[in-house]
Amino acid sequence: MSAGLSMARILVIVAGICLVLLGLYLIALPGGAGSIVGIWTVLGGLALVVGALIERIRYRSEATDREGAPAGPAGGEPRGTTLETRFRRTDEVFTDPTSGHLMRVWMDPGTGERRYLPEG
Repeated sequence: MSAGLSMARILVIVAGICLVLLGLYLIALPGGAGSIVGIWTVLGGLALVVGALIERIRYRSEATDREGAPAGPAGGEPRGTTLETRFRRTDEVFTDPTSGHLMRVWMDPGTGERRYLPEG
């Protein structure tokens, strides 16, 4: 899936907007009975919207995200990706809990930037 707006992101944004509207309604109730709850509801809704808009696909580099290239297994770099020579293979290997893919961590020792490639 691309780094654009997936169906899940759209649903989270819609839910966030609904919470913001509900919070504004609670704040506007006469007597101020819902103002504290309304403020927290608005803040929660805004957090959902902002989070959905700035969240990146797991395990992808910013360059791959910006290019809009399709994600590889477990959301990592696409299969067949050749990393720049600055990246070193680490001993860190893990199984992605969502997809079950075995992922290898590669790291740039100079910057600490990490990339994730599927093993095998």
